[in-house]
Amino acid sequence: MKYLFLIADGMGDWPLDELNARTPLQAAVTPHMDALAKQGIVGTCRTVPAGMPPGSDVANMALLGFNPANHHTGRGPIEAAAQGLELADNDLVWRCNLVTVSELSVNGFMRDYSAGHITTEKAMPLLRGLQMRFGSPRFTFHPGVQYRHLLVQKGAAGSDEAGIHVQPPHDITDKSIAASMESYKANPPLNELVMRASHWLAEDADNNTKANAIWPWGQGRPLRLPSFEKAHGLKGAVISAVDLIKGLGRAADMEVLDVPGVTGLLDTNYAGKVRAALDFLSHGDFVFVHLEGPDECGHGGDIDCKVEAINRFDRLIVGPLREALVGEPAAFLVTCDHLTPIALKTHHADPVPFLLNWPGCSEPSGVGEFNELSAAQGVRVSKGHELLPWVLAKTGRGA
Repeated sequence: MKYLFLIADGMGDWPLDELNARTPLQAAVTPHMDALAKQGIVGTCRTVPAGMPPGSDVANMALLGFNPANHHTGRGPIEAAAQGLELADNDLVWRCNLVTVSELSVNGFMRDYSAGHITTEKAMPLLRGLQMRFGSPRFTFHPGVQYRHLLVQKGAAGSDEAGIHVQPPHDITDKSIAASMESYKANPPLNELVMRASHWLAEDADNNTKANAIWPWGQGRPLRLPSFEKAHGLKGAVISAVDLIKGLGRAADMEVLDVPGVTGLLDTNYAGKVRAALDFLSHGDFVFVHLEGPDECGHGGDIDCKVEAINRFDRLIVGPLREALVGEPAAFLVTCDHLTPIALKTHHADPVPFLLNWPGCSEPSGVGEFNELSAAQGVRVSKGHELLPWVLAKTGRGA
């Protein structure tokens, strides 16, 4: 059996008045997901353990079968794994966004967590400038993709200042940054760096972008995960535009399949992701195909964008993979990592809808459509890291 986990990041949502009390998933045109759901099993899964933040880092770790309560150290360390950074066990790794704020003070507001979805091409000179001017034996900047970068604070993982709470910038769009500005003050070296680096971006840098501040958050020790193949008995790979997923894959000794032209937005290279998945499955067992688009639309509060992102996920990812594997022993698990409700513009820990379809399914759900409502009438998996073992057991490959 070949296993395909198809993840539309942030796809789940709540009913919206603008969609006549439907969710974006209900409003989208999804014939392929609907057919898989009708012939398979639907249900819900709680991907975020109680007490943990509903981030993609936590939720996708769970979907890969690893308990975040045991393995999660922070968002930054996962993305550091994606870059293959050599880190000491006591280094503190921060995710570092380029952002747009009204002003960097307790009176400021987060205007854009992505600095206008800055391109990688425009971000690179800024990161080089930050490292040249403010890099030191204590702090080093590491460029990533688009607005997503890293900051390493050497030897600080065991310090009291490592425990400060800085809000994820996508959680506070158009909201006050006062609480996080107070948190930065509890880490004086970091606070000084944030203020100096942001002043340079806003006032002195050759900067024709919306990036006027850095925003370190999601800090933790370097990530260590067990081998995916040893844990689950499957040779696996991940496909994604974002370093977060690549980092989880690399940390678990999975193959990380790089696809040219992937962006994390509506214009991503869908066909390239499909080709990469099928090529890998010619010799591998499990592929985790991650699409960022619905989440980005949710953070932007853009209903039409989110509906279209789901349309494209169904038409350009689910459909081609389903058609390519007709008659093959292939199991499809289609879900999202967390909800990103339009009403919130950020993540929520509600259970996510999922469907499981495989050739030997003897008790199909028979539902007419796949969405949050139909999934809520199905099975319930209470712990996210138990979903993959449950899938393996259902399809005959479990222990």
